[in-house]
Amino acid sequence: MSIASAPLDLAALPDDVATLKGIITGLAAQLESLKQQVLDLRRAHYGTSSERLSGQAELFVEAVSLPLPAVETQTVSYERPRHGRPALPKDLPRVRVDYDLSDAEKASFAQLQRIGEEVSETLDYIPARLQVIEHVRAKYAARGTDGESTVVSAAMPPAPLPKANASANLLAHVLVSKYHDHLPLNRIERIFARQGAELARSTLCDWVLGSTELLGVLYQALKAHMLAAPKLHADDTIVTLIEQGRGPSVQARLWTYLGAGARLNEQGQWIEHPGAVVYEFTNDRRGEHVRRMLAGYSGYLQADAYSGFDALYATGRIVEVGCWAHARRKFFDIAQAAPKDSRSLAHEALDWIGRLYAFEATIKERPPDDKRVLRQEHALPLLGQIRSWLEVSLHSLLPKSPTAGAIGYALSNWQALSRYVEAGILDIDNNACERAIRPIAVGRKNWLFVGSQRGGRAAAIAFSLIQTCKLHGVEPYAYLADVLRRLPSHPANRVAALLPFNWKPAA
Repeated sequence: MSIASAPLDLAALPDDVATLKGIITGLAAQLESLKQQVLDLRRAHYGTSSERLSGQAELFVEAVSLPLPAVETQTVSYERPRHGRPALPKDLPRVRVDYDLSDAEKASFAQLQRIGEEVSETLDYIPARLQVIEHVRAKYAARGTDGESTVVSAAMPPAPLPKANASANLLAHVLVSKYHDHLPLNRIERIFARQGAELARSTLCDWVLGSTELLGVLYQALKAHMLAAPKLHADDTIVTLIEQGRGPSVQARLWTYLGAGARLNEQGQWIEHPGAVVYEFTNDRRGEHVRRMLAGYSGYLQADAYSGFDALYATGRIVEVGCWAHARRKFFDIAQAAPKDSRSLAHEALDWIGRLYAFEATIKERPPDDKRVLRQEHALPLLGQIRSWLEVSLHSLLPKSPTAGAIGYALSNWQALSRYVEAGILDIDNNACERAIRPIAVGRKNWLFVGSQRGGRAAAIAFSLIQTCKLHGVEPYAYLADVLRRLPSHPANRVAALLPFNWKPAA
């Protein structure tokens, strides 16, 4: 019986005490859920985005029947940062400007002998500028050995986009501005206008679409490399699709797949698989998209508990690895919304999970073999304690309360959440993939929506190459300018040599 949506009618209430208790319990759970929703909305609008609570490392206040881990304290020394002029990078080009005494100053002394110099540096800025490159091809009237006359012209390298008068440098600049610096095309258009070039937004859009389609061959090679990794991270985020910039909006998706990990070679050495980030644009969030993308993959997959992955796990080719950051976030939201200076089960859960992360920090730099052994020795017993604490705590909560929901999520996904201790190449959470999603979240605050499915695919290609560059410390503009220049004449069977982690600038 539910009376939550109707005015209270005392005559309609049952006389049975057990039934009344059930109604009261249900209403109390609904009230807790509604209070949590209100607090979540207030925090979303007015609160901080940092997942850190004050006093998080304190001891639990309420006594429980389980032993609590000792609180480790650490003394941290702090030195106030020194303010002043920043050190200038040594690899920047230097321009020498000499200063000397004037002739009048020199004449005022009986004798002068130069004994050295004083050098100071200032950082200078040279504004970007546009220029026009004239491609002049020598043209000849020629006569062959057979006596036939003809006209021959000198060859020139093929242009990245044959029907566009944009160089590889300019195309790379537009891609980096849009997908790395998050500038929408209308702002890029205004910047070019200030520099003396009236480039219509439609022209810039054609350049983006054309250059990313040229880069598509690299995207396919990057995807194949990603699927060869021993472990994958996966996540997705919403992007709004509005065809032609008008009409109804669609909640499309950009899926993020990050392949990484290490393998043992024949000599028993761990060899890192170069990390690769691949994005895919889809119109919706149906599970068929991830099943198609990962159809040929075998290995570990770390993600949230999205049901679309279940069919892949059922094949046995892909092993599910859970994300403790995702489980932690559910408790954090509850603790963050609680009154200040209060302690709850959510705070205690955060303390337990904090122990797992504190241990991971101590083995971060260890090789995979050591990580596995140490996790089995230290993290596995701690996981057992956490599970016992969760099961005991669950009995003290209303079934539909937010905290019960957070505990239920952790327990129902316990096998996946515990799997990271089985292999040293695995991570405790999926934060690597969430970091790869962050640029999309930043970008869509500026460009707001995707104007076509073709544009969504262009974004996926550009983001994939740029974010993989960032993983390997490769400067995205230099990389894109070089590969856009080389791709039109590059052998198709050697395209993997142009992936960011294999790339060497052309001589």
